Amino acid sequence: MKINSIFVVYFTIMNTIASSELMINGDGSIFHLHLRPEQLADTVILTGDPARAQRISEFFRSVECQHHSREFLWVTGCYKGVRMTALSTGIGADNIDIVLNELDALANIDLNNRTIKDEHRSLRIVRLGTSGAIQPDIPIGSLISSNISIGFDGLLNWYAHRDRVTLLDYEEAFVRYMGWSKRLPAPYFAPNAPTLLSLFAPISTFGMTISAAGFYGPQGRVLRLPLQDPDLLEKIESFRFGTDRICNFEMEGSAIAGLSALLGHEALTICMIIANRYLKQGNTSYITLMDNAIEQVLEILSQ
Repeated sequence: MKINSIFVVYFTIMNTIASSELMINGDGSIFHLHLRPEQLADTVILTGDPARAQRISEFFRSVECQHHSREFLWVTGCYKGVRMTALSTGIGADNIDIVLNELDALANIDLNNRTIKDEHRSLRIVRLGTSGAIQPDIPIGSLISSNISIGFDGLLNWYAHRDRVTLLDYEEAFVRYMGWSKRLPAPYFAPNAPTLLSLFAPISTFGMTISAAGFYGPQGRVLRLPLQDPDLLEKIESFRFGTDRICNFEMEGSAIAGLSALLGHEALTICMIIANRYLKQGNTSYITLMDNAIEQVLEILSQ
């Protein structure tokens, strides 16, 4: 009996996640997001901009709870009887590393005893963002659903088993075609969830989307600093793998798709086109168009 007791204690300690690795606030909420497990809905809508997350919540029929800390603003409420959480992530894949890991911890780790739950909870995660098109036939105001998200950020490469959720043949072809510099992070191609792609097919066009590590140089913009590869945009625009082509740039979708797949969640990035890089056109007055997109997304997720 004594030996068994020692074994149980040892086993529990070895399977408990340390407080340095999983940080929990005094009110029982997860460290950065300040969300408690019971406040998280199964359907999560991500935005970069806190103001857009707030705007999404204004379409909810009722609001249950909300909080704002740093760039992370979240509101949980109901739209036509479906419970949803609108959450802003801020800009960039580094923030997505925080958001996805903390959302998964809320769903699949018992925060009281710091152990992984026996039963897995899968979240449905949709990013609604803005984006710049790089193909001439994609008009401003249209919606692109990313069938494949291409990570220029390198985030997924830090995790084991990334090859299980990425398209290695696409990656190899892209690296060869681009003449990819060894000084840059290795790109990864992460498919988005087919179930969500089919849901949003009626309102959007499918295409591969690059998640860049920045807004200027990594997306081929030149202000005062020249690019490491002056032909970056031209090569990206002309790359093809079978019938797939790269349609647009944004900055978070690859990390969302890759981490969600590794963690067992369904994810999709859908973006409104507010600029066309090929045609040198842009539109910063897109609020009404975005409101229409928000309502369309909420309608589909509530079905």
